[in-house]
Amino acid sequence: MAKILIVDDDIAVQATIKLLLERAGHSIVVAGDGREGLARLGTGDFDLLFLDIFMPGMDGLETMRMIHQQQPLIPIIVISGRPIALDAGSAPDFLTMATKLGAVSSLQKPFKPSALLAAVARCLEAARQPSTSSIAAGEAASRP
Repeated sequence: MAKILIVDDDIAVQATIKLLLERAGHSIVVAGDGREGLARLGTGDFDLLFLDIFMPGMDGLETMRMIHQQQPLIPIIVISGRPIALDAGSAPDFLTMATKLGAVSSLQKPFKPSALLAAVARCLEAARQPSTSSIAAGEAASRP
């Protein structure tokens, strides 16, 4: 069982993810925006974080940057309802951008429950496996 934080301004999305993950045996905490997510992150040890990219106030990319400063090793799954860019002339692909900035996985809304649960399982398993990149990130984070 993992302790998971969901940061999303859409109450229906929060409820859906929370229900799916609780049914899978996880403990869930929700936050409605980036600032609240950062506050909740500081109050508990979380194993995984779901983070919406587009929220009012502090967006998901800024929230992710601040989370990485506080807890660089926490796995983050970014979610977004904005369409993925199919060609170079259209809007940027924010999900890909977020993974390049440090998210370990991404999901396009609406997503299938099986895709969500598979992403969670992959991220939690990867977080349990010591890797050179996470060891290096931990060492870098511990330097003054």
